[in-house]
Formats: sequence, structure tokens, C-alpha cells
Amino acid sequence: MTAKKALVVRGGWDGHRPVEATELFLPFLREHGYDVRVEEDNEVYADAEVMAATDLVLQSVTMSKISPEAFRGLRAAVEAGTGLAGWHGGIADSYRENSDYLQLVGGQFATHPSKHPDECRGDESDNFLPYTVEITELGRDHEITAGLGDFPLLTEQYWVLHDDLIDVLATTTHPVQPYHPWHRPITSPAIWTRLWGRGRVFVATPGHSLDVLREPAVRTVIERGMLWATRTA
Repeated sequence: MTAKKALVVRGGWDGHRPVEATELFLPFLREHGYDVRVEEDNEVYADAEVMAATDLVLQSVTMSKISPEAFRGLRAAVEAGTGLAGWHGGIADSYRENSDYLQLVGGQFATHPSKHPDECRGDESDNFLPYTVEITELGRDHEITAGLGDFPLLTEQYWVLHDDLIDVLATTTHPVQPYHPWHRPITSPAIWTRLWGRGRVFVATPGHSLDVLREPAVRTVIERGMLWATRTA
């Protein structure tokens, strides 16, 4: 049997530790029979031969930019069956200037609410809130999240702008606080999938730090998500 090919593309904002974060999952991919290629530049997406041979793209590129040629290559590959997977800003906050990319993944990071102003210290912990990732009815039976219960986290809680072409496997709800300008609780997708052409897209919003990625539920979701997104035919 020919080995499945995974292309790991990492870079962008260093705060999300793209190298260290993706390294956590490379042993899993190799143990499951993937031939893993790692690239530090998304221009590899413009290589049609490489992309046609790729069964799974694991992307960890927060913000940054993507050339028109690279984006067209990525989108064409997904439409032809290549899977696309990732977590947190590495997939849900990539290439903000490219609205077509946002359409491809189906959801975009908008913000992560912070603590009460009096509790903020001016560092990243200002945005670490206790919240719950809640498995949806669809998620209870989906192979990515089946058997998992709701799970708590203390980290950034992503507020996501999205469309209804995504299949939401888990959500998180932003409460209303007296110091917030919004007027009712807002529920955002926390784990979702999307079918695009012949390809599959998987996104999990938790994953700001290595500690979060090591959380058993988060790690399980990402590992299953990569397997699910991999080319099926």
C-alpha cells in the first residue's frame, strides 16, 4: 500500500509556536503511515505536482500572507480531494487579506474577549478565560468527537465569524459581562468540518499554546481531525 502523504506548512506569527506545535503531531502522523514533508513557506501550495500528491495539508500559519498563485494551488488541491486541517490561528486566522481563503475554511477568528479591565496585566494572560467546549448533537456521533464529553479549558476563547456551510461538532459560548458592549451571549463554533469539492476541511479553535495542545481532549480531536480530513479517494 502506498503511504499517505502529509504536507505540514508552518510559519506566520511566532507567538503560536508553529514549529513546536506541529512537532507535537508529527509522530502521530508517522505512526499512522504518513510520509511527512515539512515546509516553512506556503509557496509550496503553488507546486501543482506536490499538491496533487498530497493527501493531507496540516497548516499552522497565523496571519502572514499568501500569494495568489499559492492560494489558487491550495484551493485547487482541496477541491480535488486533498484534506486541510489545523487549529487555532494557524488555520482560522491565516491570510486575513484573502477573503477567498476565508470562504475555503468557513470561519474566521474575530477576537478573543479578555478579563475584566481591572484584572488585566498587559500580557497574554489577559485573554485566558475559563470556558467550556460543548459537543453538539452532531458531534456526539461524528468520528472526530464521538465519545468525548464537554471539556473545560483555560485559554483564549475564540469568537468566530462563520457561515452555515460548516458542520459544527462543538461550540463555545461567550457570556455577557457588564464591561462588554454586546447584549446577549454569543455562541461560536469551536470544532468544525467543511466539505469543499472533493476535499475535507477540519478546524479546531483551541490551541493557543503547547499546554493547550497537550490537553487530552484537544489532542484527541486534532489527531482524529487529521485522519478524517485525509483524502478519501
